[in-house]
Amino acid sequence: MSQAFDFDTIVIGSGAGGLTAALCLARGGQKVLVLEQHYLPGGWCHSFSLDGFQFSPGVHYIGQLQEGGMMRKLYEGLGVADDLVFLELNPDGFDRVRIGDQRFDYPAGFERFQDRLCERFPLESQGIQGFLNTTRKLGAEIEEEIQMRSVLDFLALPWKIPTVLRFGFRSLNSVMNHFGLKDPVLRTVLASQSGDHGLGPKQAPFAMHAGVMNHYFEGGWYPKGGAKSLPKALIQQFRKLGGEIRVKTPVAKILVEGHGSGRKAIGVRLQDGTELRARQILSNADPEMTFRRLVGEEHLSGRLRRRLRKTRYSLTAVSLFLAVDMDLKKAGLDSGNLWYHAGPDIQSEYAYGEMGSPLDQPVPGLFLTATTLKDPSKRKDGLHTLEAFTWTSWDAFKAWQGTEHGRRPPEYQAFKDALSSRILERLDQLVPGLASNVVFQALGTPLTNQHYVAAHRGNLYGIEKSRFQMGPFAYDVKTEIPGLFLCGASTLGHGVAGASISGVAAACRILRCRHRDLLTGSGTLTTLPADHPELWPSAYQPEQNSKRPSPIGAVK
Repeated sequence: MSQAFDFDTIVIGSGAGGLTAALCLARGGQKVLVLEQHYLPGGWCHSFSLDGFQFSPGVHYIGQLQEGGMMRKLYEGLGVADDLVFLELNPDGFDRVRIGDQRFDYPAGFERFQDRLCERFPLESQGIQGFLNTTRKLGAEIEEEIQMRSVLDFLALPWKIPTVLRFGFRSLNSVMNHFGLKDPVLRTVLASQSGDHGLGPKQAPFAMHAGVMNHYFEGGWYPKGGAKSLPKALIQQFRKLGGEIRVKTPVAKILVEGHGSGRKAIGVRLQDGTELRARQILSNADPEMTFRRLVGEEHLSGRLRRRLRKTRYSLTAVSLFLAVDMDLKKAGLDSGNLWYHAGPDIQSEYAYGEMGSPLDQPVPGLFLTATTLKDPSKRKDGLHTLEAFTWTSWDAFKAWQGTEHGRRPPEYQAFKDALSSRILERLDQLVPGLASNVVFQALGTPLTNQHYVAAHRGNLYGIEKSRFQMGPFAYDVKTEIPGLFLCGASTLGHGVAGASISGVAAACRILRCRHRDLLTGSGTLTTLPADHPELWPSAYQPEQNSKRPSPIGAVK
């Protein structure tokens, strides 16, 4: 009996992976529908406004947008390059590391970075060069073999990925030891970007950390207009090709027909009871949401149920969103990100997070970014916006899991206020005077992440990026259920880059084609210097906003 389909593919979730896949599928001639439970599209790439100030919690910089870079080629190949403008963060320090009173700035360019490290730590020069060259080789091998399908594919390629096989599954600490790196400040500098994958140097697989470092060797860029510019560009092109997206449309169930080896995903049931049929379903949700909540364990093999029970998810964070009335440049900030560590023991920061950010301890580490210095066009009333993040645990907030968003009990707000005060204390040490010039603040928690982006346990990076949950051991884009596919942070990679690449990979599996068959778009990506808007062409110049007459004062 023939099956009537409403769509070729239904995509659940509009994150970077889901939207990239949807656009690729539409470019491949499919009729595609994207369903998003939030009222804003974009997943972690969305931007939101509070009290008139715009924040982008999931996108702080993107790498490999230089000429010939992987992400530049991706956006140009998708045909969205003409709809995007990226602002290059300070090339002399796009990532700034502070370890107590010690400082080190990451410059753009592999050779500059290596030279700066060797100049700062001359007794470790040989080890630095060995470590960085190995990092670059490993990153290149990962990028080259990003389309590996399974463990068997992985093991069949030792002649193509020798660095991955030799070093990839060792911890970051182990590899630093291998190259004889001893200076604790140097080791902390090299491990600082671990915040971009969520594991401390004792647990982080070198392959994961090297992939992150390799992604940013040539610098970092921020999307002009904030994170929302990314989904906006993808959706605009997607709609031109006949694609449809619906927000505020949560999926209640993935419909599976048949049993055992004869089962197949055939559609979705929306929360309002509407059923839609499709030849394929592509979920941009994490495995817990996809398999347990949407598919249902009755349709899963015993092997997959056991795997789900063992799957660990990445750490989560609290996010402090601020607007301040002060001269941030005069205070020493610019477009570069700031990674702060109280001392040369990054591992203690992850322990602090796992303990649930105890209030009787000072914040040992955090990430700070001034979004209005990355993108001056985002300034409102002459005020600056900042975003600060520090690790925490889901368990610290799970007591309020069943409460309603926006109506949580006073105890929850009291805990948030106490955490905000702790973070502000640390920020005021880093940027003197900041706390007394706050005119607006709001704290996001793991419950916030769960509510807005349906992240299991409020995770930041999908499944934990430990050695047996990454690469060929992560969840494949093709699932055991025919007709059901995955993309996003729990598959090929996390972050904007990893999720976007997973979207292309999923589309290729569905369409049975190669990456290059889908990335045939035209256009040239525009990049501008974030710290020098006076050099921007007139069409991109930020408007001159008047300043508020007076701030509302410090937020206690």
